[in-house]
Amino acid sequence: MSDPDSIRISDADREAAAKRLHDALGEGRITLTELEERLGVVYAARTASELGPPLADLPGGAPAAGPVPGAAVPAGPSERVHLRTGAGTLKRTGDWQVPAALKLTTSMGTIHLDLSEARHLPPRIDVEVSTGMGEVVLVLPEGASADVDGVVESWGGEIRTKVPGRAGGGPHLVVHGKVGMGSLTVRGSRSGWWKAVLG
Repeated sequence: MSDPDSIRISDADREAAAKRLHDALGEGRITLTELEERLGVVYAARTASELGPPLADLPGGAPAAGPVPGAAVPAGPSERVHLRTGAGTLKRTGDWQVPAALKLTTSMGTIHLDLSEARHLPPRIDVEVSTGMGEVVLVLPEGASADVDGVVESWGGEIRTKVPGRAGGGPHLVVHGKVGMGSLTVRGSRSGWWKAVLG
């Protein structure tokens, strides 16, 4: 019988471990520098034994070894809604139902989510991104804020943020994941900006 620690892990296992680390950052258990270092180990891990050390000193310790390491770790707050596109464009605008947890995946396409006209927004929205050469654009309503410190750039990816990291009165987005050769843009509504300029 093979050693459970030598079993190859999946991308889902790595993302579950990454989510635990992001939660630990939000709880003040680790620093941003520690998060970046540990995420590097998590995303490079190939087996269950390699996935354990970055989580060993956190509550619950490393995920139990087995056929599906990290399976007991929640994927995110509530049910995570997965939106994906290959080379096309996926848009959500107007008054749409925004979930508390999203996963956005694009290889060469564009995902454009406009939250500025949605009337019922969760106070905290967890957004996991994964781009190849694609683009993710998040348009936020007035008073909203976003934290993109958990997003890892690679292969020349670009992250553009034009909203405050923290602000009162609006929803707060916690964005994490990977940006490959594409880009992530988080900005406010242009219509809202024009209204402010024109009075």
